[in-house]
Amino acid sequence: MPVVTATLTLRTSGNGDTVDLTGDLARAVGESGLMDGVATLFIGGSTAGITTIEFEPGAVGDLQDVFEEIAPQNRDWRHHQRWGDRNGHSHVRSALLGPSLSVPFVSQELTLGTWQQVVLVDFDDRARNREVVVQIIGE
Repeated sequence: MPVVTATLTLRTSGNGDTVDLTGDLARAVGESGLMDGVATLFIGGSTAGITTIEFEPGAVGDLQDVFEEIAPQNRDWRHHQRWGDRNGHSHVRSALLGPSLSVPFVSQELTLGTWQQVVLVDFDDRARNREVVVQIIGE
């Protein structure tokens, strides 16, 4: 099976910045020339994650609130003690969300639900340049 690799490059502002990748992913699938298969996205780094959500302010805000409850920013994380920085919560949140996601496509169309978008969530405490690797496998 052919494999096509693309890279999505973006600038995030950190602190829960949530970026809709759906359009970029759909373009990468279309440009791959493959008709049916699966696209896998992966974010390198340990302070961001990828998932799906209805990309609207209410759902995104709810997601941020839940992460603050589970892994609060102001907690005294061991990571802070070891490295002298203040982004321990970012690493924990990223580990909980995960760095990758796979989305099937049929006839070059992503099989996402009507209200489902693919998003990157940047949990770090500062702006970052991010690269998302997309591997598209199919025929």
